[in-house]
Amino acid sequence: MPWLIVASERCPVVTIGKCQMVAGVCIVRPTFWRIVKQRSTEDFSSIPYVCTLLNSSLWTYYGIIKPGSYLVSTVNGFGIIAEIIYIAIFLIFAPLKIKLKTAALVGTLDVGFLGVAMAVTFWIMHGDARIDVVGFLASGLNIIMYGSPLSAMKTVVTTKSVEYMPFFLSFFFFLNGGVWTLYATLVRDLFLGVPNGIGFLLGVAQLVLYAIYRKTDQQNKNDPTTLLEDGWENQRLIDSPSNNIDSHRREQNDN
Repeated sequence: MPWLIVASERCPVVTIGKCQMVAGVCIVRPTFWRIVKQRSTEDFSSIPYVCTLLNSSLWTYYGIIKPGSYLVSTVNGFGIIAEIIYIAIFLIFAPLKIKLKTAALVGTLDVGFLGVAMAVTFWIMHGDARIDVVGFLASGLNIIMYGSPLSAMKTVVTTKSVEYMPFFLSFFFFLNGGVWTLYATLVRDLFLGVPNGIGFLLGVAQLVLYAIYRKTDQQNKNDPTTLLEDGWENQRLIDSPSNNIDSHRREQNDN
């Protein structure tokens, strides 16, 4: 039967999709281990995790209301649990001002906006209309969140360094976008296909940039001129007028 063929084709995608749940947590885990170890959120922002929680919640709701989308609801349901843990850790160790800001964002986006969206679509809309609206909201937020990789790519091109674009994060964008795009193609889901197709292309672009500028970055680090410049930046300017004045004053005091 055709549906058996399609189901068998999806099995590898389902397996990889479940593996991504673990991969996604492993990529973010070092950041939060550092927060716990330092007992400080330092310069980290909570906005990506608050937005990811909203995005995972919308996709979980989408997977529940759309027949046959259990993979979407399962993977993103796990994402909800992970993001709640991350945000809780952030709230524990963040300064009071940032803690209040994060709590306000969670209340506005993850409780207020999500609650209104679910209530309106559940009580007022039915059938395909409900699925389309939730899918539009989830895919739209997904596309907006891909603005972060664009910013990282601009930084790499400007600085000619991959320091601010970790390889595994770029590879995860590539893998995540590719798997979900393949799954969306198999199930013919435009809402899943469009944002993840964009994510896949951005992942490819990031890996290309990484391959180009990684060698340049290594050459710059090993360049004697660069090492000398780094040393000069930390070297005391002993010949500056202010230092000469200080030396003269010390000599007078000694006399």
